[in-house]
Amino acid sequence: MLHNNIREKVENKILESYESMYRIAFSYVKNADDALDVVQDSAYKAMKNAVSVKKEQYIETWIYKIVINCAIDFMKKNRKEVLTDIPEELSHPSTTDTYQDFDTIQALDVLNEKERAIVILRFFEEKKLEEIALILNMNLSTTKSMLYRSLKKLKTELKREELNYEG
Repeated sequence: MLHNNIREKVENKILESYESMYRIAFSYVKNADDALDVVQDSAYKAMKNAVSVKKEQYIETWIYKIVINCAIDFMKKNRKEVLTDIPEELSHPSTTDTYQDFDTIQALDVLNEKERAIVILRFFEEKKLEEIALILNMNLSTTKSMLYRSLKKLKTELKREELNYEG
């Protein structure tokens, strides 16, 4: 009975968080079809392992961790040149508000996997630093310092891109 209840809650959270899952996946794989594959794989793994969730309040955190790990695994398996055209799904009004600046999305490539995850979760998914630390199994002070270091890297990259664009 308890397992069915947690499984149902995981399923509901997946449905609730589908767009967020997609945005996280897309920020890693930079391709609409691949992002959908990552989300599908993540949802499957979450449903398959739903009984491993110990506390209900951590379901969303657990799902985001799965999406990030699936995206990273996908990238490792499919090391290839990917097109970064703006997919039709991201020009949809419901997602455009959080992903309008595609230069910023491309600049995320200068960050390592953990740094990228922190920035995406903090600014695109509006997660609190405490939640991010939980998702990434890091302590809070490490999460904060990585966030600030990542923002410096992004600022430098965006300035460099701006100079290249102007010059």
